[in-house]
Parts: sequence; structure tokens; C-alpha cells
Amino acid sequence: MLYLVLICLILLLVVGPSYWVKHTMEKYSEPADRYSFTGAQLARNLLNEANLQHVGVEETKLGDHYDPSAKMVRLASDKFNGRSLTAIAVAAHEVGHAIQDRDNYPPLALRTTLVQWAAPAEKLGAGILMLAPVIMTVLRSPAAGLLFVVGGMLTLGSAALVHALTLPMEMNASFARALPILERGRYLIEGDMPHARRLLNAAAWTYVAASLMTLLNIARWVAILRR
Repeated sequence: MLYLVLICLILLLVVGPSYWVKHTMEKYSEPADRYSFTGAQLARNLLNEANLQHVGVEETKLGDHYDPSAKMVRLASDKFNGRSLTAIAVAAHEVGHAIQDRDNYPPLALRTTLVQWAAPAEKLGAGILMLAPVIMTVLRSPAAGLLFVVGGMLTLGSAALVHALTLPMEMNASFARALPILERGRYLIEGDMPHARRLLNAAAWTYVAASLMTLLNIARWVAILRR
């Protein structure tokens, strides 16, 4: 019974943030034409106001993000072309990262390095876990297989930790950069500010929530090892 409660608690902690982020983004994606300008148009305007005319805005299929090396705010299609509150808030969040870059905000440089390391680490961890049964069978050594499983778990866990460490920087982009410029410019429709705060909070948690989902692989392998 205690084991079942523990598993349920872990699932809640892992799946909960991801569900909350997705639910929040979807909730404020309607009405789709709430604003007269798109996320891309807002991003361009905010960048110009911040004297960041050299920073571009482009559509991407890789998820919303700011690329410090290319000096580019990249927005997914629904944010780039969208006119919903979600599109507006996410565009402002990514511009917040561009402003951090302009201000030489040290955690941004650290985050860029860590995230570049985390992405291949997650793939490596998943690969190690998939190889564990093969190694165990080929070498006929449960110990070798267990070593691979532990290595994969540690790799996946460290990748999730990296994203968790970047959360303060993400919160800074949302609430110390994006929110003030939205307030000063009065870009939001009256009554939308509390909802925008929720969206900016969700935007800050996006990477952490996505990374936590990779920990489900760890839970799956723990269950396999208990058999």
C-alpha cells in the first residue's frame, strides 16, 4: 500500500507540472483572435522598444525559444501567427530572454550552456536504458545490465536537474522583464493581466515540466527491476 502511494505521489510530481503548463497554454489560446496583433508583431515591437533592432523574430517548429548565438526570437506557428493571450504572453516571455542577453544577465549564459548539455544528455540516458536489457542478455550478467540502468537513470536525472536549475532565470524573464514591459505599454486588454501572469508562470515552467516527464523512464525501469 505504501509503495502504491509513493508511486502515485511520484507520478503527480512528474506529470502534474506538465499537465498544468499544457492546460494553462490551451486555456488561454481561445479566443484565437483576442488581439489585433500577432505574437510575432508584438515581439518585433517590444524588441524595437528595447533597442534590440538587430534581434530577429522567426517562425520555428522546434518550440518557442530565444537563441542568444543567432540573436533570434523563435516562436512556434501558433504563437508567431496567433492573436490569443497565450501567443502574446509567450512572445513577451521570449523577448524577456533577449533583454536578459542585452543586459548581459549572467544566468542566461549559464542556462544556454547547461541546456545545450542537457538535450544530448537526455538522449544518451534514454539510449543507455534501452541498451541495458541487450547488455544483460549478451554478457549474461545482471550486474552489467544493472550498471547500465543506473547510469541511464543518473543521466536522465541530471538532465532534469539542469532544467530545474534554470527556473529562476526563466522566472526572471517572465516577471522582471516581460511583465513590466507589458504593463508599461498597456498592451493587454483590461482584465487580462491576472491571466497573463498565469501564462508567464507557465512559460517559465515549460522546460522544467518537459524535463520532468523524462523521469517517467526512470520509474518504468524501477518497476522492471522489481520484477
